[in-house]
Amino acid sequence: QVQLVESGGGLVQAGGSLNLSCSASGRTLADYSAAWFRQAPGKDREVVAGISRGGGSTYYRDSVKGRFTISRDAAKNTVYLQMESLKPEDTAVYYCAAEPDRLLIPWIRATAQTGRKLGSWGQGTQVTVSS
Repeated sequence: QVQLVESGGGLVQAGGSLNLSCSASGRTLADYSAAWFRQAPGKDREVVAGISRGGGSTYYRDSVKGRFTISRDAAKNTVYLQMESLKPEDTAVYYCAAEPDRLLIPWIRATAQTGRKLGSWGQGTQVTVSS
């Protein structure tokens, strides 16, 4: 099973930027669909962005389209989430996750529908956007 460690979170003012990294060990992350999820206090966990195994397909929730970019670097065994024009409503704990078997969209949907952490998950990194 792949182990995932997130980094890059922190405190930023509205309109600022952060670049989250998800470093993998134990397996080749390029063999996995990968995604970033987030959970704000008192709210359900939601998917933010996802990327297919080969990187050819991506998914973004509507509220982050045009502001966030997910990418992957096979050589570094890492997935990134570049976040621009951050808003206070982006404040949450951000989790990196990876799935070896399901395709990207079915995995994201199953995770949302079941509420379970399907696949491998990191411990999360806090992102706080001040107004």
